[in-house]
Amino acid sequence: MSNNISLKKGLDIPIKGAAAQKVVKTVVPGIVAVKPTDFRGLVPRLLVKEGDRVLAGSPVLADKQNPEILFTSPVSGTVQEVVRGEKRKLLAVLIQADAAQASVDFGAADAASLSAGEVKDLLLRSGLWGALIQRPYGIMADPSLKPKAIFISAFNSAPLAPDTDFVLGDRMVDIQEGLIALSKLTDGGIHLAISQAAEARTPFAKLDKVILHAVSGPHPAGNVGVQISHISPIRKGETIWTVSPLLVAAIGHLVRTGKLDLTRKVAITGPAASEPAYVEALPGTPVSALTETEGDVRVIGGDVLTGEILGKDGYLGFFDNQLTLIREGREREILGWAKPFRPKVHSTSWCYFSWLTPRKQYDMDTNVHGGPRAFVETKCFEDVTPMDIFPIYLIKACLAGDIEKMEQFGIYEVLPEDLALCDYVDPSKNDIQAMIQQGIDLMIKEMA
Repeated sequence: MSNNISLKKGLDIPIKGAAAQKVVKTVVPGIVAVKPTDFRGLVPRLLVKEGDRVLAGSPVLADKQNPEILFTSPVSGTVQEVVRGEKRKLLAVLIQADAAQASVDFGAADAASLSAGEVKDLLLRSGLWGALIQRPYGIMADPSLKPKAIFISAFNSAPLAPDTDFVLGDRMVDIQEGLIALSKLTDGGIHLAISQAAEARTPFAKLDKVILHAVSGPHPAGNVGVQISHISPIRKGETIWTVSPLLVAAIGHLVRTGKLDLTRKVAITGPAASEPAYVEALPGTPVSALTETEGDVRVIGGDVLTGEILGKDGYLGFFDNQLTLIREGREREILGWAKPFRPKVHSTSWCYFSWLTPRKQYDMDTNVHGGPRAFVETKCFEDVTPMDIFPIYLIKACLAGDIEKMEQFGIYEVLPEDLALCDYVDPSKNDIQAMIQQGIDLMIKEMA
């Protein structure tokens, strides 16, 4: 029996380009990138050099602050290039994959028989410790801590998000094994959230070793941060870990077989996608191998609200199982704000007539239709934030760098993704997520 959580606030963005539930191709690994930039809080130390041979599961990077945390190669092959940016910042390690793959054998086991220390050691050695995200602040989990609980969201409400049941429906054995292993790392249990609309048919509702919650409502109902705020809000001094179901499956497969396998179904979505569908690939796969892009198109790893701009020459991120392709909106519209009828533009207010066609999907682009202006206080932020916080006051506290006010207004409960809809509805065109991240960075610096 699940616990029901019904959310009223939020917004489902009506954008075209949802992926059809079919796998159109499997991408054979060629060049694969290991990107330290995928892991917030990581200070990387390089463990390989160009020309070195590696196996799938061989260490490539380590964390300077916690040397026991390793980051491993998803394929066997040869280190082709170490990519650095400004001030020699390590951006990626490129590995040329072998035609025949070989893996490090970490030893198959039964998750139920493993101790907490053995689970932790396996995750640290295999490179899957980075799958655990620590809240507050959204950084890599600290191996020396024990969280009060672990939270997993088994559905995604973001724009054009992959269907979790389609992506992972055939991996329930791995997921169950992963849940049993992760349950050893906390005394507070594993909280699993599913969509209330799909409760009767989703295989996630039948899993053991979890505290089940059925959530309904518009986006961001699928955000694990929103679910935490309604189930077990984070207070000062408390720690919660989160992990995606995609990586729970990878953990379970590792425990069952002793082999690292990060293969996943990746949704190719967005108005600029020629064939929105799924492909099978590894993290670190070049964008050019996943999908073809024509014209002036922005390629985003993730969804349009919170994803990272990868570019046509980028690589799929460690946490990504979605690419969104959207046209760059560089044209300017003369007196666009003054036109009373704009059928191709979606608005959350009653300024245009999009409210008359609530089921219409729009061919959106990146144009924000204006630039930053005076920060106007309206009720729009509260309407799309289903959490017990005051978003406008939290944002201003982050801008002011006022730690006491940030604590008072909920900085421990949020990550930028939880307020991503504020970016979309903000009439002042501010980058709200960057402001929240600015506040989080200050908290990490001052409260460490």
